[in-house]
Amino acid sequence: MILEQNPSSIITTDKAMTVQPTRFPRVGYSILSYLMFINTIFSVFNNSLVIAVMLKNVHFLNALNVIILSLAVSDLMIASCGSALVTITNYKGAFFLGDAFCVFQGFAVNYFGLVSLCTLTLLAYERYNVVCKPKAGLKLNVCRSCQGLLFIWLYCLFWAVAPLLGWSLYGPGEERSWSNYSYLIFYTIMCFILPTAVIVFYDVASFQINKSIELQGGKNCLEENEHAVQMVLAMIMAFFICWLLYTTISVVVVVDPEIYIPPRVTTMPIYFAKTSSVYNPIIYFLTNKRVCN
Repeated sequence: MILEQNPSSIITTDKAMTVQPTRFPRVGYSILSYLMFINTIFSVFNNSLVIAVMLKNVHFLNALNVIILSLAVSDLMIASCGSALVTITNYKGAFFLGDAFCVFQGFAVNYFGLVSLCTLTLLAYERYNVVCKPKAGLKLNVCRSCQGLLFIWLYCLFWAVAPLLGWSLYGPGEERSWSNYSYLIFYTIMCFILPTAVIVFYDVASFQINKSIELQGGKNCLEENEHAVQMVLAMIMAFFICWLLYTTISVVVVVDPEIYIPPRVTTMPIYFAKTSSVYNPIIYFLTNKRVCN
């Protein structure tokens, strides 16, 4: 969900932040390049491993793991289109690939980042079914999960393509225009607030149902599906921790478009958000006993 930075002048993010040119010392670029290189290696390796395990062991592909597979694909693309190129451009000290490639990179990372968030939203919904309706949820909903994923990829494609068709824009600078601000507002509502609200709703619903069952003397269904609960909650928490600072700055800019935020303040949240694609595969393997064994 990020339009990449030009290391010689930190530029616009995914329609959410407009900053002024700034320059870092050469050693700063080298450090950022090294850190993003490590991030890229882990992200590509971890997500490729999840994809390989899933495809090699098709019996893993239940309703929940089909969504994990889609998440691994989108995270892998974030690393390939985002982190890897940021590593190279920071090493060079400038974005040398041209405006057209800058636009493509912004589109790709915006698209796949949004797919990851919406996939986590679907995962929260499936988690609700797994922990509260295990007989109807885990074994019988692979088709529904695939339908949900198809909708997500098309829904996110609309929001990623819109700037290419004239509603806002991708590029090294943004106009202060109604087109940009209207896109920012609708994007924030439909692509962050709405998915977050859905996640919170199903999490709260899960705990309320379990509390009601416990009060009636029943068994806590969260305990019956402990690995699924731990995995989904950990993935959602890791994603929001990584994106919290970036999203906060983005929302501030939507609320007050005239505000000036120092470029150095906006840079670190952008890079920290890119690490989100590393953690999901680690969480998956740590919480999945069948894979670990």
